Amino acid sequence: MLRAAYRPGLFLRNNLLALYCRCGDMRHARLLFDGMPRRDAVSWNTLIAGYSGLGSPRLALDAFRSARASGDGVDRFTFAAALASCAREGNWRNGRVVHGLAVVSGLARTAFLTNSVIDMYAKCGMIDEVRLLFDRAEERDEASWNLLLSAYDYDSEPDLFYRPAAIALGLLIEVSGLQADEFIASVLINLYSKARSVNDSLRCFDMTLKEDVFIWTSMITAFVQNEHFEKALYLFRELLYTRKETDQFTISSVMSACAALSVPTTCKQIHCHAVKTGLDQFTVSGNSQIAMYRNIGDLKASKLTFEQISCLDTFSWSAMILSYAVHGYESKALELFEKMKNLGVMMNEIASLAVLIACSQQGLADEGLRYYENTIPDDGFSLDVKLKACMVDLLGRVGKLADAEDFIMSSVSENDPILWHALLRACRVHGDKERCTKIGEKLMELEPFSASSYVMLYNLYMDAGKISLAMRTRGLMRERGITNEAGISWTDFGGSIHNFIDGDNSCSHNTIHTTLEELLVRVKQKTEHGGTNIWELEFQSRKLSESSISRHGELLAVAFGLTTLPSVAPVRVMKNQRISWESHETLKLLSEGENREITVRDPTHFHHFTRGSCSCRGYW
Repeated sequence: MLRAAYRPGLFLRNNLLALYCRCGDMRHARLLFDGMPRRDAVSWNTLIAGYSGLGSPRLALDAFRSARASGDGVDRFTFAAALASCAREGNWRNGRVVHGLAVVSGLARTAFLTNSVIDMYAKCGMIDEVRLLFDRAEERDEASWNLLLSAYDYDSEPDLFYRPAAIALGLLIEVSGLQADEFIASVLINLYSKARSVNDSLRCFDMTLKEDVFIWTSMITAFVQNEHFEKALYLFRELLYTRKETDQFTISSVMSACAALSVPTTCKQIHCHAVKTGLDQFTVSGNSQIAMYRNIGDLKASKLTFEQISCLDTFSWSAMILSYAVHGYESKALELFEKMKNLGVMMNEIASLAVLIACSQQGLADEGLRYYENTIPDDGFSLDVKLKACMVDLLGRVGKLADAEDFIMSSVSENDPILWHALLRACRVHGDKERCTKIGEKLMELEPFSASSYVMLYNLYMDAGKISLAMRTRGLMRERGITNEAGISWTDFGGSIHNFIDGDNSCSHNTIHTTLEELLVRVKQKTEHGGTNIWELEFQSRKLSESSISRHGELLAVAFGLTTLPSVAPVRVMKNQRISWESHETLKLLSEGENREITVRDPTHFHHFTRGSCSCRGYW
């Protein structure tokens, strides 16, 4: 049109504006909008919705204010787009202002706008306001009832949404026969899922005709939310057998299941399916793919996915920043965060967590504290305990143990074990045995039925030379019938998962035991300091026999990977428990002696071993 010097009318300009917005090209959308000789409500609505959909709700609200001041006219769709921006940001204060303006305009009486306001309050977690607004609404339609049900489903606070109420509401809907509607059945599945009643979700799913893919997606998501990851993948296979077309939301949920299971082969198979069906082009599936590859330790694949997403949103940026942070690339995480801020992309908790992790790992205590105090509260979301734990970790990493303890004691989450575990890790690294013991006793009070708490306190007493207290702790564990969870390490080879259990001396692993011993001997010969502390127990007072190397399943898994994978392939191992100091030091030596990249993921860290060093820098 520019080359032909054609001057389109308002209708065509609005359509072109919508095209730019749908493609995520807001720069050209804004240029086109600013150059329009005449605008109407549709023009403004399109621009506001474009900003909102691409994760820039603040720019959307700025456009909403400009629309009201322009005199071009606003309609119910303008208010709905502004409310959607507030919902996306979780900013109920701005949402309440927009709601008030809608009331003054007289448009709030319509069912359409009432539904938009209900949706906004629901996504901001304000369930009381949702119910009040619903009860007082002058006009209600079927969508209003669905939104009310979705609001109870969306809200996951245990004090507001609890299991008996969810089950009762679900049964009431079933008795009325409404679950025959697949949309309502889908919401009901989610409702039961949030109530941790996945069997009821499955029962509801089995009662439907399963005509539409979204009902399958709801059930897969329910399995993922309740940590039935294998069942989620099994149901996805069933869906493929029906030859129904999957969508980006299905793939996103399946990728979440793969991320939790951390099986590289399965992850790549799902990725291939997404590419084959074209679903990898959607932002929501791309975001899940970043997280999936992050969880299996493949940072390169996460980065490539991020670069290939055409319409980046808040979650895209946050997922990539977190990927850099947890894999030890703190500088890149902070650099990407600054770029995100400069582009005006909305902040969320994931990005906040990633920045605090990066500050912590670089020892930037003052910067992290300033960011925590000044930036986070302004973004309208509540402080998650993970953010607080990250702050404890940050203070502890630089040796401010007393400050970290004061921070916990002054927090409303002072009895949350996550915070005390973070402080305990810092005390261990800095050798504060007295504080370690005190925290261990505190954790056993907070988690009286957690086997890990007893084992941890036992180890702490042994390290401090308090043998009698250690024996008493072990006796308490026996008396209360608490058994320790077996340590399991696993790696993926040839499309199969190979498991290695700590302390397993079965003959099936005899070859791997021999291989590991040969590797260690070879490493000793290659490195002048090799072998130091390899044969020690967690308790420094005892020596291990050579056969006790089987206590460390992660070493057996790594040995298996080193001997079965191509010489240039990285070795990736997952473990369900924190790796021991002895294994950690041994893996550093193996990475140097064998000149291989080794990655071990435990519940709290990714350990990337290369050339005799680890990305955690000895702090885990």
